[in-house]
Amino acid sequence: MKSLIPKIVGAIINFIGLFSATYASKLALQLFSKPRGGILTPNGRLFLDTGSKTTLYYNNLAIQTYHWKGSKETVLLAHGWESNSNRWRYEIEKLQKEDYDIIALDGPAHGASGSDTFNAILYSEFINVVSQKFKPTVFLGHSVGAMAVIFFLQKQTYSDVNKIVLLGAPSAFTGIMERYKKMMGYSKKIDKGIDTHIELKFGHPPSYFSTAKLIKNIKAHGLIFHDKKDPIIPYKDALEIEAQFKNAQLISTDGFGHSLKGDFVTGEIIKFLSHQSFVNSHNGTNHNKTK
Repeated sequence: MKSLIPKIVGAIINFIGLFSATYASKLALQLFSKPRGGILTPNGRLFLDTGSKTTLYYNNLAIQTYHWKGSKETVLLAHGWESNSNRWRYEIEKLQKEDYDIIALDGPAHGASGSDTFNAILYSEFINVVSQKFKPTVFLGHSVGAMAVIFFLQKQTYSDVNKIVLLGAPSAFTGIMERYKKMMGYSKKIDKGIDTHIELKFGHPPSYFSTAKLIKNIKAHGLIFHDKKDPIIPYKDALEIEAQFKNAQLISTDGFGHSLKGDFVTGEIIKFLSHQSFVNSHNGTNHNKTK
């Protein structure tokens, strides 16, 4: 039954589109932009309370940040869709042991941050506000959080970055949208209407918002993780990003899924941050999750 619900909703929006394609397309985009998850649990709040909390603002929208002080480089953590800063709990604990200075933020409409809707462009503006305050030199982003990091950094207005870690990052916004449209079963009329609304709202067509394209001019050193069986973001997206990211290595995994959580991934991140050399065989090879 769960798998039928998107098709039912899509059929309703298609029906509305028979009378007003503009209104129906706007509804479809609003539906896409409203996360159903990302709420903080009591256990999540308890952990995040171990950090120092600061609320910043972008256009009157609250941005909740969490800070664990350390003597080493400042690392900014950006979670993905329908998540919150607690998703980094394991990584934060490991980074604390290495004495890194750690900043995590809840994205728009997630965790304790404001906004009724979510998109990577707005998220990139949140990251900008937080970066101006805390001056991170290292950025870790998961999924759409990774995309938002690149959207922020490609503007070339922030010069303090020297390392970037991308976990399960989507290559292009068009891929995300096509999967959404297919899942909902939208008509061609609604498809085109969604693209038109995006261009009107953000000043560019959906094809412009591409991690792979926008990462070309970023000079920082990068580390890309992607699971070959990622059920959310196809593995080919990682290959497209790697092809354009000049100073980056791709570590392919098998069995870590989209979340990419575990000792191996976190260990490689720590090595990368501490300037330890990588084994060349990491690039494009499988790393199996220990069962």
